Amino acid sequence: MSTLSDLVLAQGRSSEGDVEWLHLLVGDWQLLADLAFADIVLWVPTKEDSFVAVAHARPSSAATLFYRDFIGQEIKPEWRSQVTEAFSSSRIIDSAAPDWYEETPTRMRAVPVLRRLAPSGKATSEFPIAVVTRHTNLSEARTPSRQELTFNECANELFQMIAGGDFPDLGAPSGPRRGAPRASDGLMRLDVDGVVTFASPNALSAFNRMGFAGELEGEFLAEVTTGLLSGRLVVDESLPLVVTGRAPWRTDIEARGVTVSLRAIPVRHKGERTGAIILSRDVTEMRHQERELITKDATIREIHHRVKNNLQTVASLLRIQARRTHSDTAREALTQAMRRVAAIAVVHDTLSEGLNQKVDFDDVFDRVLLLIAEVASSHNTVVRPKKKGAFGVLPSEYATPLALALTELVTNAVEHGLAGRDGEVEISAKRTDDLLSVRVRDNGVGLPEGKVGSGLGTQIVRTLIQGELGGTIDWHTLQGEGTEVTIEVRLNYLRAA
Repeated sequence: MSTLSDLVLAQGRSSEGDVEWLHLLVGDWQLLADLAFADIVLWVPTKEDSFVAVAHARPSSAATLFYRDFIGQEIKPEWRSQVTEAFSSSRIIDSAAPDWYEETPTRMRAVPVLRRLAPSGKATSEFPIAVVTRHTNLSEARTPSRQELTFNECANELFQMIAGGDFPDLGAPSGPRRGAPRASDGLMRLDVDGVVTFASPNALSAFNRMGFAGELEGEFLAEVTTGLLSGRLVVDESLPLVVTGRAPWRTDIEARGVTVSLRAIPVRHKGERTGAIILSRDVTEMRHQERELITKDATIREIHHRVKNNLQTVASLLRIQARRTHSDTAREALTQAMRRVAAIAVVHDTLSEGLNQKVDFDDVFDRVLLLIAEVASSHNTVVRPKKKGAFGVLPSEYATPLALALTELVTNAVEHGLAGRDGEVEISAKRTDDLLSVRVRDNGVGLPEGKVGSGLGTQIVRTLIQGELGGTIDWHTLQGEGTEVTIEVRLNYLRAA
């Protein structure tokens, strides 16, 4: 399905600024639906003077009217005149009589969407950029509770702010929405002075768990939170602005081992603040899990760092042993083992620097190539390595065997193809969504056609590419001189295994 940006821009009547505003609005789409106990749909104008739906939210607090999305569809004829009137007049238009949808009586409200042009100042777009329709199910009519009445009042205020360009608020930070409070998690209403005029049971329970024993209604929320945090040396500097409803920000309160996330939505009428909606959510378990993840990430990085250090120690011991060995064959075997261990250490060194188990393999391979210079110098040759293309980011399951295999291939090219002569080794990488292709080519003496080496290095490469990565590898001699090795690895192999 097309994204919101694609759907809006495809109609040809909206600017990039309009799209950004609608993205901010849709960010609170679920909150609006839950407060209104209604389905809400966002319509943008088309070149044909009609409207197309670009967003739809169903309430989690009531039964939905629409079991199928309207996204991407043109507006129904029975709704067009009301939406057109709201769009052309820049006024909220309510249906004059119940609107029937599949034998269900509904009430429809059309709300024009005006865009605030700058975070400071009252200037808005001259004309609406979209229309929000609110569809309320009348078949479940009953005497509403005080909480339902308050939620509806909050929804009405937010829709009035949408029509006036006051919501969403450009001053609100665009932080992560994970753990953001929702209407059902806990809601408080504040008056212009910061006094709580309504607190839902969930909001009261959250404050009770932090140690507040009284009733929230009638209290200054700022004084309540100050009492809960007395004695704490470090307090979020944004807290006073949130608990008084003066800024559209989020903050956390922690007391008695309980963490409650708060979000303030200042309520404005014609640009003047008249109160605030405060959403609250007990995020204690979520914060504990986040801290555990951070600790585990640090532990994993430390493990990779220690593995790298141990591997480098082993490589150093092998290098020392190779220098003290009198047998040329043993020295060569120890040197090769040292190089293989060092190649694996490079991957662990890269993993120890990040928070996830993925590495930029281009960085890894550039560091592996430095090992090849040591091989060339020991064989009295000058090698000019050339790298083309990009490997991209790979998970560690790919990076370690691939780094070791490429080390073997480039080493073989230097030791056997270019021994005693100058030359080039070219490594080309090409990557698609599903396939990584690598080609290692040298301009050395080449292999006898049809003959592939049977040494330990060749066996290691076959095992790594075919066994661990499920890829394919092929050796062949170039016409004239040199050897070319091609590797293909399917990037979904390990996920499917």
